[in-house]
Amino acid sequence: MNTIVRTNQGAGISILILTLNEEANLPACLESVKWSDDIVVLDSYSSDRTCYIAKDFGARILQRQFDDWSSHYNWAMEQIVFKHRWVFNLDADERMTEAVREEAQRIANDGQRREVAYYCGRKNYFMGKWIKHAMPPGKIMRFFRPQYIRFKRLVNPVPLIDGSFGYLSNYIEHYNFSKGIAEWFDKHNRYSSFEAIEGRKVLRQGLYELTEMCSLNALVRRRVLKKYAARLPFRSILKFFYLYLWNLGFLDGRAGFRYSLLQSIYEHMIVLKIDELQRKEKGLPV
Repeated sequence: MNTIVRTNQGAGISILILTLNEEANLPACLESVKWSDDIVVLDSYSSDRTCYIAKDFGARILQRQFDDWSSHYNWAMEQIVFKHRWVFNLDADERMTEAVREEAQRIANDGQRREVAYYCGRKNYFMGKWIKHAMPPGKIMRFFRPQYIRFKRLVNPVPLIDGSFGYLSNYIEHYNFSKGIAEWFDKHNRYSSFEAIEGRKVLRQGLYELTEMCSLNALVRRRVLKKYAARLPFRSILKFFYLYLWNLGFLDGRAGFRYSLLQSIYEHMIVLKIDELQRKEKGLPV
């Protein structure tokens, strides 16, 4: 099951999908990338039919016990030999679109490209509709040449790119509520524990210079803002108003209100867990 094939420097695109018990999501994800001749599923020892589905689809299956996101991704970058130079990473609850495939293929076919990685936005769906405002597409690094990429952070990993990078103009689709609200809470309970650990690291560090908030690089500005936001009081309440009012989430109707509220709850979970860690460090009861 852990067989790795020889590298082929052709102009195709390899696909990397990380899974853990994704039998509900994986078929549609695989169907959206059926055009690729190198689909790699890195599975964390699923107990459902995930691996059987991947095998039936013709994907290569590798397995590794999950520890944290950066370690998992870095293992993939270092140990998996992809068939093609360019790799597109999808979560099982995401779908490749034809527009993104065509754009990525043009890049892969252009041997003169200086960029070694590209960020891609996502159309996020909730309650049957695209949450355009409360859950904006954002940009996540998903298309890359593996030898130039490493990651840091336990959750929501930040890419370390050894070279220049660009941005895809089209979006993939994301169905992160596909397993229901209960699963969303279970997942974000785990995420918030990792975020709390990362939050403690941030609070121990000094602040960035305010001048960096004016950086031309949007990723630098976002990193600076997050570091300052970690010190704000009433973070969870501010998160709700940021998404629902500042981001115009109210234009998304009931779904926008509910999503903004869910994100506020998630933010509060992180705050509570950071406080719990601080109390433990001081020897106080939790």
